[in-house]
Amino acid sequence: MEQYKEIAPRLVGVREGVGWTPGELADLLGVPEEKVTAYESGTVEIPVGYLLDVSRLCRVDLTTLISGREPHLKSYSLVRKDEGFAVDRRKDYDYKSLGYKFAGREMEPFLITVPAKSGEDMTETSHRGQEFIYVLEGRLEVRLGGEPIIAEPGDSLYFDSETPHALRGLDGKSVRFLDVIL
Repeated sequence: MEQYKEIAPRLVGVREGVGWTPGELADLLGVPEEKVTAYESGTVEIPVGYLLDVSRLCRVDLTTLISGREPHLKSYSLVRKDEGFAVDRRKDYDYKSLGYKFAGREMEPFLITVPAKSGEDMTETSHRGQEFIYVLEGRLEVRLGGEPIIAEPGDSLYFDSETPHALRGLDGKSVRFLDVIL
């Protein structure tokens, strides 16, 4: 929750910087105004899809929104093993941004580890854009629009991120995968 309290004032600053009220931003994003004010309070989990939508709409880099730091590399960015920028987005997921050093990104690559959990504990999310998942280790269930899709190492899935989706590791084990959000 600590990271949400750090991100919340940046959300407010970005919104105010473009001159919008919480209601105007909510209308532009297609979400209830109550969600905008809750995210801006820093007291609730802020979905990465929401952060992506705000960053795109307000033309602010996602890394800047999450960390407060500006990426500076423009021709290439090399992120070494175990160097990804940790994004404490959800309490049960381990997100590492792999593109955080590159300024002006048009996609957001993440290395994600999701634990095993029961089907009832899966939480759906949706956001603008498209998503590409490539499974590295373990077995992944992606519930896409209510339909379960099982992916194993070497399998990939490309989908419209506006379709409600939820993820979990299977067989009592975590799953590790590359997730690229466009």
